[in-house]
Amino acid sequence: MTFPKLNFKDYLHPRPQPKGLDVQCKLQHFALITYALDPTRFKDIIPPRFKLDTILYQGQQCALMSVVPFIDVDFSSAVYPFPKFTMGQTNYRVYVIDQETQERCVWFLGTTLDSWTLIFPRYVWQLPWHPAQIEFDCLQDPTGLYIQYKKRTQSAWASSEVNLIQAQDDRWFFEGFPDLESYQVFITHPLAGFYHRRDGKLGTYRVWHERLNPRPATLHYARFELLARLNLISYEDQLKPYSVLIEPINEFTIYLPPSVLETVAN
Repeated sequence: MTFPKLNFKDYLHPRPQPKGLDVQCKLQHFALITYALDPTRFKDIIPPRFKLDTILYQGQQCALMSVVPFIDVDFSSAVYPFPKFTMGQTNYRVYVIDQETQERCVWFLGTTLDSWTLIFPRYVWQLPWHPAQIEFDCLQDPTGLYIQYKKRTQSAWASSEVNLIQAQDDRWFFEGFPDLESYQVFITHPLAGFYHRRDGKLGTYRVWHERLNPRPATLHYARFELLARLNLISYEDQLKPYSVLIEPINEFTIYLPPSVLETVAN
C-alpha cells in the first residue's frame, strides 16, 4: 500500500484563540526517537475507533511510534498572568488515524513528568501520566547541533536512558514516505492526542504549534523499559530506530481541560 503525499499547507492553520485553562509553553531539547514495528504488537493496545497509520518499510507494513523527551520551559497559562514552571517530560505515542474523523493523530501510551504539578493531569483529569525524576545533560555547538544529548528517567512506570548526537552530515531518512515533506508532516504535526484515562474512559486533548524544524540525529544508546515490558520493542531493537530528530526549542499551545469521550475502554 502506497503512502499518500502530505503537504504542510494542508495542515498548518492559525492558532485558535486560547481561553480558560489553556496553556502555552516552550519545549526545549525536543527529540523524536521513532521506531517501526509490526502492527500486530498493538492489537491489545489501540481501541477499535483507531487504525494504525502504517508505512511500507523494508518490504513490510509497519506501524510507527515515537518516544518524545523534552523539557517544558515557561509552562504557564496562555490567558492569565500565572507562575511559570520548568519540568522534564517524556511522551510515548503511536501514530494512528481516527476512523470517525479520518484525522491523523497520535495514541498516547502514557507520559512521565518530573514535577509536583503532575497531580492535575493525573488525578484531576485522569491522564495516564506518571511521576518520574528526569535529568538532561545536553551540549550544543555554536551552530546549534547537539554534540551531546543525554537524558535519564527514573520512574516506576517507565525508566529510560537515551544518548543522541548530531553532525552536519546526518541525513534525513524517510523510507516508506513519498518525500521528505510527507515524513515531516506525519512525524511532527499531529495536533490531536487520544489515550485511555486512568479510569478506563477514552480521553483526548489538542495542541497547536507552528511548523516544527527538527534536524536529523544519531542514536548512540537507548533503553526504554516500558517498550520492552509491553513487548513492543526489545532492548536490542531499541538500538535500531527508524529515525531520530532533535529541535533545540519550539513553542506549543495546549487546549485544556482534556475531553472525556463516551467510549469506554474494554
